[in-house]
Amino acid sequence: MISVYITCKDTAEAKLIASHLLEKKLIACANIFPVTSMFHWQGKIADEPEVSMLCKARKESFERIKEEVRQLHSYEIPCIVALPWQESDDEFRKWVEGETK
Repeated sequence: MISVYITCKDTAEAKLIASHLLEKKLIACANIFPVTSMFHWQGKIADEPEVSMLCKARKESFERIKEEVRQLHSYEIPCIVALPWQESDDEFRKWVEGETK
């Protein structure tokens, strides 16, 4: 099991991506929250409001998740990072597995 960390330009984009991934049964849920991101971009340091998502998914779905996100995302290079679960509640893990079949 993994959590997929994705940053988006705004809540609307995050909800669009989350809904798409949920409909395709690639994720079981998405937590969406506002963040301030600072990063190097085109030779400058950017300081931007963004929206982050943590999506619960199966590890074997990560390649497909990346493909689907890239099709919908507005960024030239979107942040799509798999965070493996070292441990989890068994019931929660089973729920994620059941929702992503």
